[in-house]
Amino acid sequence: MAERPENRVFGKRAQQHVVILASGDKIRHMTIRPWMAAATFCFAGMFTVGYLAATSYLVLRDDLIGATMARQARMQHDYEDRISALRAQVDRVTSRQLLDQQVVEEKVAKLMQQQLALSERHGKLDALLNRADTDGVSGDMPLSDARSLTEDRRADATGAINAIMGSTGGASKKSAALAYATTGESVADRADRLFSRVTLSLKDLEHDQIGRIQSLTTGASETADAIQTILRRTGFDVAETTIEDRQDDIETGIGGPFVEPEAFNDPFEESINDLDAALERLDTARRTARKLPFGNPSPGSGITSRFGNRTDPFLGRLALHAGIDFRVSSGTEVRSTGAGTVVVAGRNGGYGNMVEIDHGNGLTTRYAHLSRVLVKVGDHIEAADTVGLSGTTGRSTGPHLHYEVRRDGKALDPMRFLTAGMKLTTYMN
Repeated sequence: MAERPENRVFGKRAQQHVVILASGDKIRHMTIRPWMAAATFCFAGMFTVGYLAATSYLVLRDDLIGATMARQARMQHDYEDRISALRAQVDRVTSRQLLDQQVVEEKVAKLMQQQLALSERHGKLDALLNRADTDGVSGDMPLSDARSLTEDRRADATGAINAIMGSTGGASKKSAALAYATTGESVADRADRLFSRVTLSLKDLEHDQIGRIQSLTTGASETADAIQTILRRTGFDVAETTIEDRQDDIETGIGGPFVEPEAFNDPFEESINDLDAALERLDTARRTARKLPFGNPSPGSGITSRFGNRTDPFLGRLALHAGIDFRVSSGTEVRSTGAGTVVVAGRNGGYGNMVEIDHGNGLTTRYAHLSRVLVKVGDHIEAADTVGLSGTTGRSTGPHLHYEVRRDGKALDPMRFLTAGMKLTTYMN
């Protein structure tokens, strides 16, 4: 390679290099100018930089990819941990909700059972209250107040059940959950609180009912005792008429196999049975009293002659007056003093026109000196029914009513029955 002489271009010295290539007989030469050297140098630099960049990229790419994958793995792991934590939290919440729901359902079931028992008791109690009201038995609390109290307590129980069920169902769950979150009260806590309130209310109601029943039982027993005492003083016992009362029940068509009575440990059931027995005893005593001649054959009329020995108005000597005489004018209505069957209706010796009524248990009553008989033999007569009109037929000195009470044919003092009847008026209703 040789250098050419320097050329001057526009007064500048230009440096040129000649490259000679010899290959056998062939000789080639190439002039390298400065700009070509600069371009070649730039290209080589760029190539070197690109090569180094490519090499660095290839070398670092695996590290970058590995770092990226590691970062993504860490992010995925963090997400999975967060999701697991959320799932665990959801499981805990769900488990608590299921537990709360189970507790609430148990509470509601118990309340439903108590409400059903309360309804059954209300039915039994209402029937006995109606019966006691019909019989005129009263206690410490009016019957209307007792029914109102029972209805109020039943409404409280129903409202509590609806409140508990409403707090666990449908859209109200979310609002209830938010409310409990702010107040710190769960559904189960609310159910326990409502259940406790209703249970106390039901126990108070049961206590009030038992107290009311015991009061009615005491009133019915006292009334029955008073009636029985009056009946015994007149020579009758309620037990003597219970057989006929049973016959009346048999005619209505009841029966069934005999089964030993069930033993009740429930105070409410025992009090119900006691009240039922007391009311039945009272009804029996009143039925007995209604069948006996305790009425007045001529209400408002004065008595002119009593039962016992007296001077006979026709013979002028001592004689037994077997009844009592009432001062009445002719044509006055004469009423039966008790229920029974007519066994005599017509003329009967010195009695004149007479009506005799059989009241059962050997007890009869006679209504004599009637001007007119309004019944016939075999008629069934209720107490206070008109049996005839007063007059002066038979062995009589003037218009009056002769009234007798006989048992097994023996004359008894009618004043005992009239006095007993006036006392019984208070208890018969």
